[in-house]
Amino acid sequence: MSYTLAIGDRAYSSWSLRGWLLFDAFGLPVKTQRAQMYTDAFPALLAEFVPARTVPAMKLEDGQVVPDTIAIAEELASRHPEAGHWPRDAKARAVARALVAEMHTGFVALRDHCTMNLRVSYSDCAAPPAVLADIARLETLVAWARKVCGHSGPWLCGDYCAADAFYAPVAARIAGYNLAVSPVLAGFVAAQLAHPSFRQWRAMGHADGPDQPVYARDYPTRPWPGPAPLPAQAVESGPSVNAACPYSGKDVTHFMQAGGRIWGFCNAFCRDKTLADPEAWPKFMALYNS
Repeated sequence: MSYTLAIGDRAYSSWSLRGWLLFDAFGLPVKTQRAQMYTDAFPALLAEFVPARTVPAMKLEDGQVVPDTIAIAEELASRHPEAGHWPRDAKARAVARALVAEMHTGFVALRDHCTMNLRVSYSDCAAPPAVLADIARLETLVAWARKVCGHSGPWLCGDYCAADAFYAPVAARIAGYNLAVSPVLAGFVAAQLAHPSFRQWRAMGHADGPDQPVYARDYPTRPWPGPAPLPAQAVESGPSVNAACPYSGKDVTHFMQAGGRIWGFCNAFCRDKTLADPEAWPKFMALYNS
């Protein structure tokens, strides 16, 4: 089976993140078609995914479009039951579906005041009472899920499942706006920021194009609270250690310095996503450590 997923800017589109995690975090390959939001390219992309009105939208190999994130999750779960989108245990599965449903329609104040921006973290955002109420509700849900599912790990219902994919942008907002949470919820946030798929998505978000001014906030900033990236910087030219891009196998044209050596890539996106977080990319790290 082959899938195509329409997405927006990775740094800002929380729903695109959810949709992509439903593939990547569960080992399902997908092609993406991305358009920058607030440009003419965005409605042009959606025109290829009728009847979708926003992203993400999934296109099946026969051309059928599935335009809603919950529908995407359910369709993938029914097509790939071995992938583990929903917990096997009936109680945990019911909890996970309830969590997803509430995320799909709730947390409006948190969404509005703390729009997702994976390119920055603020030290304070002057959270109003409505945002604090959303955080309190999130604490209630996390405690409820852990009690019903009977586990103490970082994820919501036991093993990583679709509910965790749906709540990944909430973790990004808590991290990005330095919202005060309990140790249990802080552990969930830390697990999300360290998840391999989340790290790759965030790294690609840094390589996606220019900043979107609409998401900028006039708050003091701090370092991103997730895993600290391996230091790296772009350089104009080689020679590089490698003659072929670690991702495509094509000849190198763009260069990065890390660990006292120069590494080559086949285009700016391959270089810049690696530059943002080298350790997020197993193929690059295999080359780096060889």
